[in-house]
Amino acid sequence: MKRIATTLLLSVCISGGMQAQSLKQLGTSVDDIVPQGWSHYEVTGDLNKDGQPDLAVMATPNFKERIVTRDDGYERNCNQPVFAVYFATADGKLKQWKQYGEVLPADDIDNEFCSWNVNLDITERGVLNIAVQPECSAGSYFTHIDRYSYRFQNGDFHLIGMENEDIQRNTGNVTVNSENYLTWKRQVKKSNFSEDTPPTEKWTRLTKKPLEKLGARKLGEE
Repeated sequence: MKRIATTLLLSVCISGGMQAQSLKQLGTSVDDIVPQGWSHYEVTGDLNKDGQPDLAVMATPNFKERIVTRDDGYERNCNQPVFAVYFATADGKLKQWKQYGEVLPADDIDNEFCSWNVNLDITERGVLNIAVQPECSAGSYFTHIDRYSYRFQNGDFHLIGMENEDIQRNTGNVTVNSENYLTWKRQVKKSNFSEDTPPTEKWTRLTKKPLEKLGARKLGEE
């Protein structure tokens, strides 16, 4: 019984250590906000239209339990990335609006040949664009890029557009499905990157529904 209790206590301590660190609620810069040793990728722009530069950041923990080393020595960080948005304050600091624990995909610890590539962008109009794409070094004829556009309105970030691009490397076929939730229209565009034939496109109308909030889905799982 004593050994079992000790093992349980050790497990709780390890689990607690993995969750002990988090992004700061308030800071002066991204380096101040993100715990030391975490990798991070960030963009700035005016998201809430107050004339000040806000921050969108993806930070990946460095918990060693989720870092694996391949036979060639390359280290893969399979920790779950954390995504967060910070609004600039009047005194020049950054205050966390919201932290999203699992909105971005994490690399599969059992798949050493594939990883996720994430790209962030904030437009001049304050639209937050997030693109996710799986990248495989071997064994894949297909790839896809999923792009999401969010706008801060009515007190939250809402999905105003989404685009899915499917690419077949073996045939050259490319299909882009774009949905606009402001006009409620869908465009399906088909082309082939190995042929000179012009692309085709088809437009349809979407059924109106309440706009989806950021965090309602894990991106890249469509």
